[in-house]
Amino acid sequence: MTIAIVGIGLIGGSMALALKESGYAQTIIGVDKQVEHVVKALELKLVDKVALLDDAINQSDLIILAVPVDGLLSLLPYVLDRIDKQIVIDVGSTKRPIVEAVKNHPNRRRFVATHPMAGTEYSGPEAAVQGLFTGKYNVICDAADSDSDAVATVKELYEAIGMKITEFDSTSHDVHTAYISHISHICSFALALTTLEKEKEANRIFELASSGFASTVRLAKSSPETWIPIFRQNRENILDVLDEYINNLLKFKGLMLSDSYEKFQSYLKEANDIQRILE
Repeated sequence: MTIAIVGIGLIGGSMALALKESGYAQTIIGVDKQVEHVVKALELKLVDKVALLDDAINQSDLIILAVPVDGLLSLLPYVLDRIDKQIVIDVGSTKRPIVEAVKNHPNRRRFVATHPMAGTEYSGPEAAVQGLFTGKYNVICDAADSDSDAVATVKELYEAIGMKITEFDSTSHDVHTAYISHISHICSFALALTTLEKEKEANRIFELASSGFASTVRLAKSSPETWIPIFRQNRENILDVLDEYINNLLKFKGLMLSDSYEKFQSYLKEANDIQRILE
């Protein structure tokens, strides 16, 4: 199979590595509007060759769109306009706005909406890593709106790179990712800003930083160019989650102000239950 990957950053580049390593793809064609990304992808041997988008579409059996989600709103219809029987997938962290953008497209059924639940805080072709997807979940959304052969091929692709498959409707997907992914990034950005503001007064604060702090603010190193479009597209769900999160922070603050540490402890024990769910 010849696969075109549009957007050769962390996810696109890591998929290229995984697809080559698994033997699922015979040829990987890289497409990226940033020339330096194209040059680096060839240098790192993430792709076999590079091409302009229209040429890559014509040469490929399957096209993976790995660009920021705002870009997908125009890129996806453009690609669907130019395919014959090829399969098109996206790997975006939001789904409802994307599927809505092509719901009436004549080639809609050749598109499969996916979200591989994997990533790091780094970006660009240099961030591509082997094994990024192994053992992780990939979400296929609104599968009934895609051709059955396209869905079967996409499942085969993700299983070939070591992923487990689950299915959601796009609306549920966006609600769930607001809770388990998007809020984590917002909180990490906020904590980083809070600490950086304090560091202006006490420039030795980071001497005390340990692994707990590093793991909590790790996501604040993520690309704003990736995350602002996600926050914009999933705004309503994220605002709902933020309200709940802020209410919990205010509750904790109130308990400390009133010296209600026994009650505070009971809430922390309740929070410990997250360990059972994540195991």
